[in-house]
Amino acid sequence: MRAMILAAGLGTRLRPLTLHTPKPLLEVGGKPLIVWHIEALQRVGITDIVINTAWLGQKLVDALGDGSAYGVNIHWSHEDEPLETAGGIQKALPLLGHEPFILVNGDIWTRFDFSKLVNQPLETDLAHLVLVQNPPQHPLGDFALQSNRVLSEGESKFTFAGISMLSPKLFEGLPAGKAPLAPILRQAMHLGQVSGELLDGHWVDVGTAERLAELDAQIHDGLV
Repeated sequence: MRAMILAAGLGTRLRPLTLHTPKPLLEVGGKPLIVWHIEALQRVGITDIVINTAWLGQKLVDALGDGSAYGVNIHWSHEDEPLETAGGIQKALPLLGHEPFILVNGDIWTRFDFSKLVNQPLETDLAHLVLVQNPPQHPLGDFALQSNRVLSEGESKFTFAGISMLSPKLFEGLPAGKAPLAPILRQAMHLGQVSGELLDGHWVDVGTAERLAELDAQIHDGLV
């Protein structure tokens, strides 16, 4: 199984920290956000990792190289401009192959055990999403979860954690260029082809300098 880490965003909400540093290279607990993901994926046997870049992409390449320092093989997918999530995946599909792959947002931090996805075959589904309890900055959530099925609407919604396993078939027919992921997922939900689970553990959307500093302090203090 391969994985893709999304790292092409502009990091606008984290400026001025991201004016000269791509968001996934911002550090918490003594190492970059993206390295936490790489190490977590490597621990469960995922050693082929695709990373897309746009904003300050060369700095990511300079920092991570071919991944050998972390025991993985990094395959780079460079974008001239950010293509949004689905557009970035579509461009990277030749590097991801024909089997389901794990997708992780580069600007989150979590203790999620990725072995759960390695051992979670999609079978007839097109996607499996990891959801979390709604954080204060996103109180309305994204999707509903009934049993293990993810629905676009429902009485109680949860927030998409930015962690998923996706089938390349989800992107069949998608033209090249910018495209968000949510509409594609919602279409698959309407067809009953999206499963999901609720994350049990710590998760942070590192979207502001305040949340970054708070997370860094929590890690140093051994609270997470």
